[in-house]
This record gives sequence, C-alpha cells and structure tokens, in this order.
Amino acid sequence: MQGTVADYDPQTRSGTLLLDDGSTVAFPAEAFDASGLRLLRLGQRVRLEHDPAGTLVRITLPTFQ
Repeated sequence: MQGTVADYDPQTRSGTLLLDDGSTVAFPAEAFDASGLRLLRLGQRVRLEHDPAGTLVRITLPTFQ
C-alpha cells in the first residue's frame, strides 16, 4: 500500500500519511525508525509495510525494497 506524507514532525519522528483512497493513517516513530530514512518531506510518496496483525511497522520509499 502507498500513500503521501501529509504531516511529519522530525523531533518526534512521527506523522500522518494520506492514503490513495483518501483516508489518513498516523505512523509512529518506530515505523519511521525501521525505515532507515533520515527525514520525510510533505507530499513525498511512501510505501507502508504492515505485520500480519495489521500494525504499521515500516514506511519506505516506493523505490526501496
């Protein structure tokens, strides 16, 4: 699943993503930390990775595997 960064706070390393279906989802610092990224920009496309329970565990750039 992919979305767009709607809000990102570099101090807390958390934010909100706007999904392609128009809904929003918050991501915790743990999901950002697992990405290996240093920062996010508003409007940047990201890919969301969930665990089997449906918890958002990592966000990455669509070009990363």
